[in-house]
Amino acid sequence: GGGGEIQPLPAPHPAGGGPHPGCSSAAAAPSLLLLDYDGSVLPFLGGLGGGYQKTLVLLTWIPALFIGFSQFSDSFLLDQPNFWCRGAGKGAELAGVTATGRWDAGDVANWTSPPTTPFSTASWGAAGNLSNGSGADGGDTPPLPSPPDKGDNASNCDCHSWDYGIRTGLVQNVVSKWDLVCDNAWKVHIAKFSLLVGLIFGYLITGCIADWVGRRPVLLFSVIFILIFGLTVALSVNVTMFSTLRFFEGFCLAGIILTLYALRIELCPPGKRFMITMVASFVAMAGQFLMPGLAALCRDWQVLQALIICPFLLMLLYWSIFPESLRWLMATQQYEAAKKLILHFTQKNCMNPESDIKGVMPELEKELSRRPKKVCIVKVVGTRNLWKNIVVLCVNSLTGYGIHHCFARSMMGHEVKVPLLENFYADYYTVASIALASCLAMCVVVRLLGRRGGLLLFVILTALASLLQLGLLNLIGKYSQHPDSGMSDSVKDKFSIAFSIVGMFASHAVGSLSVFFCAEITPTVIRCGGLGLVLASAGFGMLTAPIIDLHNQKGYFLHHIIFACCTLICIICILLLPESRNQNLPENISNGEHYTRQPLLPHKKGEQPLLLTNAELKDYSGLHDAATAGDGLPENTTANGMKSM
Repeated sequence: GGGGEIQPLPAPHPAGGGPHPGCSSAAAAPSLLLLDYDGSVLPFLGGLGGGYQKTLVLLTWIPALFIGFSQFSDSFLLDQPNFWCRGAGKGAELAGVTATGRWDAGDVANWTSPPTTPFSTASWGAAGNLSNGSGADGGDTPPLPSPPDKGDNASNCDCHSWDYGIRTGLVQNVVSKWDLVCDNAWKVHIAKFSLLVGLIFGYLITGCIADWVGRRPVLLFSVIFILIFGLTVALSVNVTMFSTLRFFEGFCLAGIILTLYALRIELCPPGKRFMITMVASFVAMAGQFLMPGLAALCRDWQVLQALIICPFLLMLLYWSIFPESLRWLMATQQYEAAKKLILHFTQKNCMNPESDIKGVMPELEKELSRRPKKVCIVKVVGTRNLWKNIVVLCVNSLTGYGIHHCFARSMMGHEVKVPLLENFYADYYTVASIALASCLAMCVVVRLLGRRGGLLLFVILTALASLLQLGLLNLIGKYSQHPDSGMSDSVKDKFSIAFSIVGMFASHAVGSLSVFFCAEITPTVIRCGGLGLVLASAGFGMLTAPIIDLHNQKGYFLHHIIFACCTLICIICILLLPESRNQNLPENISNGEHYTRQPLLPHKKGEQPLLLTNAELKDYSGLHDAATAGDGLPENTTANGMKSM
């Protein structure tokens, strides 16, 4: 039900929407048809059947574990612990904190049901922290806890030193190291904010650089600098130094994530791309599940930070064992370097270059005189279809990761009435398990419905969960005020938790699938730039969490409503996207322009198609070509691509 038919890999022209991405137009030089990467070069090298290609794919999986450690480190380094004045009894002071509803930098606005406890979503939107303190238990609608500088909480901040109860397995973390509580609690959110801002800038800048100088140099320089900045973070002498260095750590981490993602996509044949990408996601999730054990072993935040960064030392070996992307070299017409790399591949795979039955090497020799042609992502502004596809996926990514925070906060707002969620590890592994279930569901749904159909299904689920949580729960709340209605607050809480779980499940899939979709439909010459835009949009979505926490939850309800409206817009826009399943990757901007939409469901036999097909018109924008050519359309074709009756 995804639109395009499945075709064997060596076929020179894929079935379905759009001409072969290796053939930019009818005016392309005939010899270049033999240099199509998916149609000729990859089969010549044996696809993923070659041992060297399998080794390279494995080398893109291993760093995903280290990336997983870095992604979820904020849940441990910046967890908000319980605190009490030093010298006071721990039990008595904690009891006072619980009774008065100690304000914490992660307090949740009481917008669904009372009372709520602090919850802070991790910087990657997939894990959060719970505080042992909770709101007052008297009455149905207790007041929202006050900040520490006013009201009943002032006594907890009158002292100058505190003792801490950290729940993450560490003896000391960043908060307890520099007393980031009370008047200094806002600095915790600045630290989270700085890492995310670094990621956003890193995606945008390293993406453009990788399209210009190559994936390999960006990957290696990012590894070198993340080692420098990451290890220096562990030596920070104050929170300002910590936050500044975290910005640069996030910048370098973005370069590693981006280039590995692009290299993974560009190594694979069409039928293997999604599977290879999902394996990397599962490896990163393994890092998420192992992170609590790592924290318990380290005991100190500085040791934990160093242990997270040190494994990147192994990636320094990639300079000698990992080559440049062959697909990118050919797409940018660097045929001399491409020839050397092809010979390197054949040597590693113990192949005989003379067995080149498709004539790739002779045709490559003819093109050696061509000058390299590199493209910047800004060129996409002059396209007709490509920029629309990228903008749609940016909005989907922003919405998926942004609304995920709303669902997570809503679910953790009921931990007072769900004792299981009072435990930090139960909270952490609940969110991680939902993400794991979401990825498993993606594997099945995308296989059955394709990229576009799967994305549409998950966006619809996200929209339904959000709208029901915002609308239906208010209705249940009104009926629960009538004793004879049979409704109660517990029923409302159960519905809210159920909708939150469904929303987190679906929104995680929306964000992940949008990034993968962009990697497939963006041409090779600007793939890293396009990926950078979508990943940066995801970062902006995640950035809403620390921003709202920094403003003490002001505007949280409006935040959820805006993202709920965005999901409705996304449902309409997804129908404009092409289907990339089993399609060859586009290599240049012209190929990307021909990636036009197909029907979501195949039309029945003998039924008149409502959308254009490749046999009728090249693309929707072909009308201007026909106008200039005079009689560019066949006699049996009308202006909108429909056959005349």
